[in-house]
Amino acid sequence: MSRNNDSTVSGLLSKLKDSDAGVRTEAWQGAGSVGAAGVESLAGLMTDGNLEVARAAKRALWRIVRYTGRPGARSESREVAVKLNGVLGGDAPVAVRREILWMLSEIGSRRRIEPIAELLSHKELREDARMVLERIGGRRALSALQGGFESAPEEFKQNLAQSIRKLGGKVEGYECVKLVPTKETTIKALPD
Repeated sequence: MSRNNDSTVSGLLSKLKDSDAGVRTEAWQGAGSVGAAGVESLAGLMTDGNLEVARAAKRALWRIVRYTGRPGARSESREVAVKLNGVLGGDAPVAVRREILWMLSEIGSRRRIEPIAELLSHKELREDARMVLERIGGRRALSALQGGFESAPEEFKQNLAQSIRKLGGKVEGYECVKLVPTKETTIKALPD
């Protein structure tokens, strides 16, 4: 990290921790251009004991994700996604990792889905991981979902089957729950 980025990140963190709500708001609203350099620090600040500081850090990180997800910023987006994947694979609390998953659904590359797929076996994050893979889409996401299906607990297989079907895959033995009647009816077909 260059010295300029270092001072930009530390300045942002300082403003996000400020007791003045206006200073915090201005800081997170202008955080987008900080880019990948701020990802890890902001993810750490999302667990701050002061709820307003933690919320401002989360908003700042979302700003970075959306800013780097703009058209023409592919390399910036890739750098941020790599940093987000690093946080995702680390020991951050579940709430932070859940937020990171959804951030990756906005800018995640199909080539970087492995850390997301690993969370299909994480009891608290598997549903979010499934939906993020479905949102990213493509052959690699489909393959990750199919791989997760094999080792998934029975109560999660129906959800995985739905995502696999949504991405064009086939699953035997797990019908779409939308097509299964939930109530018995007395209505009969009209005669010909």
